Amino acid sequence: MKERILTGDRITGKLNFGHYVGSLKNRVELQTQYETYLLLADVQALTTHFEQPDLIQENLRQVALDYLSAGIDPDQATIFIQSLIPEIAELTIYFSMFVTVNSLRHNPTIKAEATERGYQEMYYGFLGYPVSQAADITFCKATLVPVGEDQVPHIEQTRKIVRRFNQLYKPVLVEPKPLVGDVPRLVGLDGNHKMSKSLGNAIYLDSTPEEVREKIKKATTDPARIHKTDIGHPEICPVYAYHQVFRKEGSDEIYESCKKGQIGCVECKRSISQSINDLLEPMRERRSLYKNDPKKVDEMLMSGTAKARQVAKETMQEIREAMSMNYF
Repeated sequence: MKERILTGDRITGKLNFGHYVGSLKNRVELQTQYETYLLLADVQALTTHFEQPDLIQENLRQVALDYLSAGIDPDQATIFIQSLIPEIAELTIYFSMFVTVNSLRHNPTIKAEATERGYQEMYYGFLGYPVSQAADITFCKATLVPVGEDQVPHIEQTRKIVRRFNQLYKPVLVEPKPLVGDVPRLVGLDGNHKMSKSLGNAIYLDSTPEEVREKIKKATTDPARIHKTDIGHPEICPVYAYHQVFRKEGSDEIYESCKKGQIGCVECKRSISQSINDLLEPMRERRSLYKNDPKKVDEMLMSGTAKARQVAKETMQEIREAMSMNYF
């Protein structure tokens, strides 16, 4: 039996290269090694976008297309919609009965995001995000959760919840482990922040060749370089960072040429634009196939959700029995 993975995204917008480098590329590789469940977290998207439900509906199939175009195989990975698994909501309520507000307030990820968003007060749903996430992971008894370092506190919260549940009732839940990948954090085109739709500094996975070239053309570079022959500082240039990620075999040469003033920013940008478009080309072909057959995408989502729902029902039956709530 393969170990089971649970991962996914809050569907607040289409995916960009930051998502691809940070998680999606890894998921494509992991799907052949593990039984993979991919969550389209529409309910959790409401924790920060509850006033924009239309945005979430709009992005549901967009993110699904991003998954499929990147190489997620629906015959290997189960892609499902969170809100259509009512057992997750039920399990969230049960967990919330014994998770303290204090422990949630001190969760470093929650604190960091609340500060980033400028929240003076936190909504119940936002504060309880780790409890909902624990239900996402445990409903299918996932043993591994691929995360970045900043998400490890969430997984530790889930592990604590599982231990507490098993001690209170019966040991029916699996304690998951974080699968922390050694992946670079891709800086945005402005060179100051991670790629983000709200900051307008992202390259999206559905970008056309022209859009890639235009965005790279406007990307921030070394401010000290005025002329091609000026000595460069590639270590502070986001465009060079893209060379390291998307064009590794030639990045050392770019570094040396930039340091010696032998290559200009225009040529450097042209080179990385081509590399990114080469990477995107097979994605564009897969996206086109699925986009031109929306019925097939819907059938894939319904099939994956039905499979996840069956697993959820089986787990919830065990949970109700453990809690002596199987009345009939």
